[in-house]
Amino acid sequence: MDAAALNAFLAREFAPVAKELTVLEADLTGLRLALEVGPQHLRPGGTVSGPSLFGLADIAVYLAILSRIGPRALAVTVNCSIDFMRKPAAGVGLVAHAKLLKLGRVLAVGDVLIYAQGLGAPVARASMTYSLPQGE
Repeated sequence: MDAAALNAFLAREFAPVAKELTVLEADLTGLRLALEVGPQHLRPGGTVSGPSLFGLADIAVYLAILSRIGPRALAVTVNCSIDFMRKPAAGVGLVAHAKLLKLGRVLAVGDVLIYAQGLGAPVARASMTYSLPQGE
């Protein structure tokens, strides 16, 4: 699936959350997913919440997998490790750079770096493992 097909999938399957997300690029090397940060993503202290960063990383790897295997609904997260490294400012867009490290028959493993606009260094890093659907 290319970026346009993934954006259509998001709009169809993940409304209204999809309004905040845009697949910028999807190819065999990985995927870039943008999040338009709004008040619903913030926590006290003027920063983006951890659950919002986790959600962005999770959806980015999910879509990277679907870009390779097609729209198979039952690909699910089985493990995640996330490091929050820098404080992303409130009201600044985020971009997740997802890369699949392994795409096997049963499991997929991906890494994600999340960047905030205006910061050259990543604000978070995640490692995700997904279980892939069998026999759909």
